[in-house]
Amino acid sequence: MAPDRVPVAVTIEGRDLELSNLDKVMYPAAGFTKGEVIDYYTRLAPILLPHLRGRALTRIRFPNGVDGMHFFEKNKPGGTPDWVHTERLPVPGSTKARETIDFVVVDDLPTLVWVANLASLELHTPQWRVGAYPDLMVVDLDPGSPAGLQECCGVAVLMRDRLEADGVAAYPKTSGKKGMQLCCPISGEQDSEEVSGYAKKVAEELAAMVPKSITAKMAKNLRPGKIFIDWSQNAAAKTTVAPYSLRAQPAPTASTPLTWEEVEAMGTGDAEARQFEAHEVLGRVEELGDLLTPLLEPGPRLP
Repeated sequence: MAPDRVPVAVTIEGRDLELSNLDKVMYPAAGFTKGEVIDYYTRLAPILLPHLRGRALTRIRFPNGVDGMHFFEKNKPGGTPDWVHTERLPVPGSTKARETIDFVVVDDLPTLVWVANLASLELHTPQWRVGAYPDLMVVDLDPGSPAGLQECCGVAVLMRDRLEADGVAAYPKTSGKKGMQLCCPISGEQDSEEVSGYAKKVAEELAAMVPKSITAKMAKNLRPGKIFIDWSQNAAAKTTVAPYSLRAQPAPTASTPLTWEEVEAMGTGDAEARQFEAHEVLGRVEELGDLLTPLLEPGPRLP
């Protein structure tokens, strides 16, 4: 018998939504459904929303689950409710030759649920909030096989210590795929070009220090067995997977904040270097709270 496809009408904080296909399996290998995706984002909303608020959201949508086709979506889709916060922003170099895009900004729970109901499994945000200079710098650590997350953790500790020397605090999270990111709160007084320039400088310093293990160059042929420090994620047009966002992997992994003790243990092999699944993230948040709360306060000006 075909599953019941009748949409479910809900009211969230005074907003009416229709949730559809809640039983549709989004992660076939894990049996994880769209209803569970919406439940995950709803339960995490109190700590996720402060990281999304004010940021133009790029969604990666998987209408038929992670094994089906997917598409990136920056523009607000047709049928967007009028209560959803949107911002018309210039998009230099848009692949669709648009001069501006009406971005969705997720400021509240109804919008987050609406986005999740569109099978937006992955949520990606820039380092800036609308109308402001970047308040975050991100250091993306991308392993070239056979290097993996363990090697990323080793490089993360080196990068943490290098940034600390300049008075910049770094907070680690897994990417939910292969690698990890370090997120650094900054003053919001410098433009993306200046932030990228600083990130590139420290990436190149580390690559010169440990050339056998680290590269700061984009070229794919230089990456096998090394950790690529991708400083370019700080460009104004670039986005990074948001904290706690699900990823399109066989299992419902998520970009998971870590403690530095965990990073050090994973780097030395004292703990298994691995990505975390949605149910584990929910348990960690219950136990540890939001390890990325410091990102919500301004940090220092970069030297």
